[in-house]
Amino acid sequence: MVSEETMMFRFGADENKAENIIKSTCSSMEKKGYNPINQLVGYLLSGDPTYVTSFEDARKKIRTLERDEILEELIRSYLEKK
Repeated sequence: MVSEETMMFRFGADENKAENIIKSTCSSMEKKGYNPINQLVGYLLSGDPTYVTSFEDARKKIRTLERDEILEELIRSYLEKK
């Protein structure tokens, strides 16, 4: 029997991974004197990884996530604080 319902499986570790990577990336950008909000917006809109500093492997870390995963984590975090 095939179900017509959409199933979604979420594991807390995945959400924590995204949160940790975003926080780490923002910290690296701040240490280099960049505004992490502006830089992340530029990256998310353009897909150009050069918006993210390579300092402390921030660029490499953020690219382990899909841009939609980053947006999902940011929106989830925003809504949980409301």
